[in-house]
Amino acid sequence: MNGTAKGEDNFWDVVIVGAGISGINSAYRIQTQLPDQSYTILEARGGIGGTWDLFKYPGIRSDSDLHTFGFPWRPWQEQRAIADGASIKKYVRETASLYGIDQRIQYHHKVTSIDWSSDEQSWTLTVDVDGKTKYFYAHFLILSTGYYDYAQPLPAVIPGMENFKGTVIHPQFWPDDIDYTDKNIVIIGSGATAVTLLPSLAEKASKVTMIQRSPGYLLSLPNPGGDTWLSHVLPRWLSSRINRIRFLIVPFLFYHFCRAFPNAARRALRRVTTRQLPKTIPHDPHFEPTYNPWEQRLCVCPDGDFYRSLRSGRADIATGTISRVTADGVTLDSGVHVPADLIVTATGLKIQLAGGARVDVDHKPLDLASKILWKGVMLQDVPNLAFVIGYANASWTLGADATALLVCRLMKAMGKRGWSSAVPRLQEDGEKMKRMPVLNLNSTYVLRAMDTMPKAGDRGQWKARDNYFTDLWNAKFGDIETGLEFQKVPT
Repeated sequence: MNGTAKGEDNFWDVVIVGAGISGINSAYRIQTQLPDQSYTILEARGGIGGTWDLFKYPGIRSDSDLHTFGFPWRPWQEQRAIADGASIKKYVRETASLYGIDQRIQYHHKVTSIDWSSDEQSWTLTVDVDGKTKYFYAHFLILSTGYYDYAQPLPAVIPGMENFKGTVIHPQFWPDDIDYTDKNIVIIGSGATAVTLLPSLAEKASKVTMIQRSPGYLLSLPNPGGDTWLSHVLPRWLSSRINRIRFLIVPFLFYHFCRAFPNAARRALRRVTTRQLPKTIPHDPHFEPTYNPWEQRLCVCPDGDFYRSLRSGRADIATGTISRVTADGVTLDSGVHVPADLIVTATGLKIQLAGGARVDVDHKPLDLASKILWKGVMLQDVPNLAFVIGYANASWTLGADATALLVCRLMKAMGKRGWSSAVPRLQEDGEKMKRMPVLNLNSTYVLRAMDTMPKAGDRGQWKARDNYFTDLWNAKFGDIETGLEFQKVPT
């Protein structure tokens, strides 16, 4: 498998970096909408799946429904909306194989730097292949690398951790050989990973306690495993399409209800939460966040498994600041001591774009944080480069697909008009534009990454994306010239 042009080996029309769900989706859109364009996928790891190939912790599952998290061109066929990690990985791998995308992937190819040449009108990618350096060249580059650092989690300072005599694990690097049967386990954190881990660990452990500094919202989501009446009366392909539409519309309306009527949303969530708690665990302070619903991502638990574990007595929750970790557990500022044989530090992901690769333009390093994203996709002053960034308030793949469709449409227009490059440029008054976060959340991991992430603007083509329906329309029919500067192929 090789691409050749301009006398260079490894020259491709499009290089996609990352073989996770975003990369596979981008590849499908390229090969179906731009069949004459050569492409390859460079994947740093040894398998397809991205997140679902990396994480191995007990109970790993999606925190979005698979009807919208899955590929729109190959809908999720199962009735259960929330699926385990192994099922998702299998789905992604089968899809890549079915459409021949797996034959375009080059594994163990870690991109360490990318450099745009204005003279050559192409990208040079420096790639580490099992310790050896290799170079690839591309007209257009799509970064489907996700949003977090695969090698390093978000660092957390937990006082006294060096005193602990038991085992400490971060979920990102869960060991295969750990036996936690009949152990006392403490999970530090309250995000989606912690919420997923607690009910799974509680099945074998003696006691699992989730320690949270501050509470978040947690919503139970029915997750039927068998066929529904819809699948009995309709063909599977049609019922899956209807399920996708339902899961597009209902969460969309719920999100906007929460943002428009935060007090009513808080009351509603409080009611449904209180009904599921055991009498020994009060709603306050453990389930009373200081922020409004959807100011941080709202966690879900399928069939209320988190609350069921609390009611069983095999799991508990503690809210407060950690005073110190001792040899045999964790002590809070309140004086409460939680015994532990095993501590799981579910303290968050470290945000990282471009897979950690250095981005240069004409050999000059680029400061990503100083730039604004055009339509949430292309970086100011950087030609022929697309970042695949999904949504924080909906399934990631929805945003990824809107990005892929926009890129394909732009590349078609460039080909018809003989343009060799498209680069986002701010207008003369652009420096006055207010900088906004790309992800409209105040979660700790997002706030701590603000100084390293590109920004959104407050108007026009530079505004952040958060509405799939609007973004899909814009990708297919919207303005794709305002804010871009084009260059013709040299003759």
